[in-house]
Amino acid sequence: MISIKYSLLRPRWTRLAALSGTALLLLALLAACAPMSPRPAIVGLSLSQDAREAALARQLVWAFSGRLAISQGSDGGNARIEWRQNGQDFDIRLSAPITRQGWRLRSQAGVVTLEGLEGGARRGTDPEAMLLEATGWRIPVSAMAAWVRGARAAGPSDMSFDARGLPEILQQAGWTVEYRGWIEQAPALPAKVFVRQGEASVRLLVEVWE
Repeated sequence: MISIKYSLLRPRWTRLAALSGTALLLLALLAACAPMSPRPAIVGLSLSQDAREAALARQLVWAFSGRLAISQGSDGGNARIEWRQNGQDFDIRLSAPITRQGWRLRSQAGVVTLEGLEGGARRGTDPEAMLLEATGWRIPVSAMAAWVRGARAAGPSDMSFDARGLPEILQQAGWTVEYRGWIEQAPALPAKVFVRQGEASVRLLVEVWE
């Protein structure tokens, strides 16, 4: 009863102050819930990346050679890699210097062939699964065709950029891609690409871009 009576006898200016405070609180809550506009710097970097990826998409034929360090939990290995791409088709050669084993993974018109196995070549449609079964290495081949050039593969992604406006970290399809170095040309191309997911890790050092 005392509290109710006090509220009824409050001076008018006190009630106005309380109403003003409530209005300010509501405005603050509405402002917090309103969607934030993208910062101009982020928008500019995203547009720059879009233009860069468009330029890369026009280069249908490309190739690189370098070295791979691959690990899967406590297992790991090193290999030389030569990758040639022609549109959607690819020809990837892997050679392990210590064991002197070599594999050739090719895709032509959607048909994938893996050579260098006991019992002869195998054919299928999933290059990642075929390579994992043959070597024990998890390499996201299909997405790597975009990632190795500093571009996003198809599907949702999250990308951050370095001080020069070049990709720094890309998260896509459950993988994290880090760009540790670049070769300055037009457009710039990665020199070091680190890809990881859980215990799987692929570290690529590109020596020559063609």
